[in-house]
Amino acid sequence: MTRGNQRDQDRVKSQKKASKKKAANSLSGAQFQQKKESDAEIMRKKQASGKHLPEF
Repeated sequence: MTRGNQRDQDRVKSQKKASKKKAANSLSGAQFQQKKESDAEIMRKKQASGKHLPEF
């Protein structure tokens, strides 16, 4: 191994970066459920408004 411990240091650095990315969800369970329902309602409205468009 000619790189010494650089490979290990890079691995630790990338693991820290990945763990920060995984912890991005800061919503509580109730907040998450509420957001999910509001997003679903928005999508239902979009889909309903698009039904009058002609299909190709």
